[in-house]
Amino acid sequence: MMPGMLREYAKRKEFKENLQEARAQYFEENSKIKELDNKILINKHESKFLWRRFKVNAVAAAAIAIITAFSTLWLSGYYRNMEQSSSNYRELRRDMNTVKRDVNAQNKVLQGINPDLKNTAQNNFGATGFLISTNGYVVTNHHVIADADSVQLQNAGGQSYRASVVYMNAESDLAILKITDQAFKEYKNIPYVFKEKEAELGEDVFTLGYPRDEAVYGQGYLSSMSGYSGDTSAYQISIPLNPGNSGGPLLDSKGQVIGIISGKQAGLDGTSFAIKTQTLVSTLSGIPADMLEEPVGLPGKRNHLNGLARTEQIKRIQDYVFMVKVF
Repeated sequence: MMPGMLREYAKRKEFKENLQEARAQYFEENSKIKELDNKILINKHESKFLWRRFKVNAVAAAAIAIITAFSTLWLSGYYRNMEQSSSNYRELRRDMNTVKRDVNAQNKVLQGINPDLKNTAQNNFGATGFLISTNGYVVTNHHVIADADSVQLQNAGGQSYRASVVYMNAESDLAILKITDQAFKEYKNIPYVFKEKEAELGEDVFTLGYPRDEAVYGQGYLSSMSGYSGDTSAYQISIPLNPGNSGGPLLDSKGQVIGIISGKQAGLDGTSFAIKTQTLVSTLSGIPADMLEEPVGLPGKRNHLNGLARTEQIKRIQDYVFMVKVF
């Protein structure tokens, strides 16, 4: 082949390759343009949707800002930290399931000897409550009896009374019970009184409760004027408490009730909490009259515990503090 013809062939080949490359670029650019058009169209529809949904741009911007803020909090672990913080609070009702399993095992052994024996351990939870009126009204915590089918109260002498749930308030974590047992006889008076004003920081305080099947005394001091996470309806107290203490009375050195034991902070011995009596009085005043068979007559102004030695104070109040058995 002549040199001239070779050069002409090379030019045609180069031209053809350039043409194919230009064609490929055209289709690629055209595809990008179509994709961009689709995105513009989609954004246009989305903008119309947002306009119709939120009516004005300010509302749409606010909604997007809120979503962004919550997403940021979620990604930063803020809510997980809140959950972990709340998990540090321990309610102090006593779980009787472990005891129940132990008794079940014993009963199975006994039933092997005597098949007519039945399991007598049926209560699920145990805690504390105390009398707030001579006619049989008792206060304890809402978390103690929230899922109760029936409730029994047992005094220091071992006598048990049937009780009914009159009122529950989850927000204040308080519940009011009424002794309905015919064997119960009304008291002439209650030895303690409710302190009307808030207690003082550093005051000596004590409680009586049922973390065991017998009354247990606990002593300490008021360590903060607010409860868990700054709850102003409660006190922080420095008393070692255990499951079963929930619902017990918190008294000052004069024998005045200043609070109701409710919980503790996990991992910190002696960091416990009690709902203020002012919260109890407010809760009682909010109970609808038709929910009460008779008015709740709070203890009077006469304090029978003031001036007594601590051992005498405990003797006087233990008949008014009950083990709450939840079934």
